[in-house]
Amino acid sequence: MKLLLSRIAEFIAAPGHYDGRAMAQGYSIDSRTVQSGELFFAVKGERFDGHDFVEQALSRGAIAAVVAKGQLARYSDPAGLLAVDDTLIALQTLATAVRKIWGKTAIGVTGSMGKTTTKEAMAHLLAIKYRVHRTRGNFNNHFGLPLGLLTLEPEYDVAVVEMGMSHAGEIAALARIALPNQAVVTNVAPVHLESFDSIAGIARAKYELIEALPHGGTAVLNADDEYVCQFGRDFKGKVVTFGLKATACVPACVPAGVPADVRAENIEVLGPEGTRFDLVAHEVRQPVQSPLLGKHNVYNVLAAAAVALEHGITPSEIAAALPSLQPADKRGQVVQLGNITVLYDCYNSSPKALMAAVNTLAVMPGRRRIVVAGEMLELGTTGEQLHRECGRYMAGRELDFLLGVRGLAKPMVEAAGEAGMKAEFVATPEEAGEWLARETREGDVVLLKASRGVKLEKALETWQRKIGAPSAPGAGN
Repeated sequence: MKLLLSRIAEFIAAPGHYDGRAMAQGYSIDSRTVQSGELFFAVKGERFDGHDFVEQALSRGAIAAVVAKGQLARYSDPAGLLAVDDTLIALQTLATAVRKIWGKTAIGVTGSMGKTTTKEAMAHLLAIKYRVHRTRGNFNNHFGLPLGLLTLEPEYDVAVVEMGMSHAGEIAALARIALPNQAVVTNVAPVHLESFDSIAGIARAKYELIEALPHGGTAVLNADDEYVCQFGRDFKGKVVTFGLKATACVPACVPAGVPADVRAENIEVLGPEGTRFDLVAHEVRQPVQSPLLGKHNVYNVLAAAAVALEHGITPSEIAAALPSLQPADKRGQVVQLGNITVLYDCYNSSPKALMAAVNTLAVMPGRRRIVVAGEMLELGTTGEQLHRECGRYMAGRELDFLLGVRGLAKPMVEAAGEAGMKAEFVATPEEAGEWLARETREGDVVLLKASRGVKLEKALETWQRKIGAPSAPGAGN
């Protein structure tokens, strides 16, 4: 949202030397990409301190810079500097002010898996009738979420805001910034276990989003998830459930034996073409086809459909819009290398997400089905055990080969091999790419799946380079 510097200074309580009549055209925390007319916030990240790059940002055309009062002495010229106690808090405070000025419906989305896919599907369906603002990519943390909110403009009718977390309290903090009126929780799974002592602890952290909703808000919940289905028990607003099962889980936010409000029935997995199923809601049955791969993505589509239905979009309108939905970058994309099909799903990974992707691969038509599975990060002391469980799980599926990549993928390979599956380990994604270029054959189907830190996209890049294939859209960083 474009704002006068004088008004911004009021919101963040920032004295300084600046032209209060100047209008901020945008907001940035990265001096390398800051645009002319944007306001630069000198925040401190894990590797860099924005205060080291204030002059660079101003030289690139930043209209002004927000800096910490304790850092003012390092700058010889105070012109264009707004001084605050804490630059990150100032960024978040301004974002909340913009959200309040905008004043319309914001939908928060969280969950252990499928947040970004659900957000994109939701925005796609809501766009049938509304002008939709959504956070870019996975701008879902204490830096990205406020930056996303600052791009709100009066013409938007609704905002879809993704919320991620790795520690307790983070969702609550993000909700205080975004002030969601409605919430979607996709699922709870063993991720970030290095920061939690149990999956129940993860569930409690996800529940913070429901706690943050105002009286009369709407909670859209996965009725099939043993934790999420309980989130509506004490909620005073409206609860809408989605799921695949004939009855909701017990105990749940709806009476035992009652099916979810929005359901998928008669699911057909269509391989690279996605899935077909009956969308059932409000006693209406509507055949739909989703281009998203695998049965697990049906949940994400159902969550998006539940929100769309709440906003007055009809089942037939949903059916008409779904085929043009595109998967998010590195999340279930289909890449063709000649006659080899690649399921490019390496933005992130967890045991449950890996198993879901493996299930998708197992029913794909092809000469051989090959899993390239990278190490899954942030699993704490349970990491080796969970990797071994995944290896044994894959050995029980109709798969031909497992190539493990980096670190704890080695015990996963060992467990798969002990269970009778052909498996091999390599230390780097580049080695995986060389293996793929050397070993794959016409008609193979290959799954690439790993945690983001493994950078498994480099396997695809190496593979493409080795065989002289052009880079696929969305591949790489």
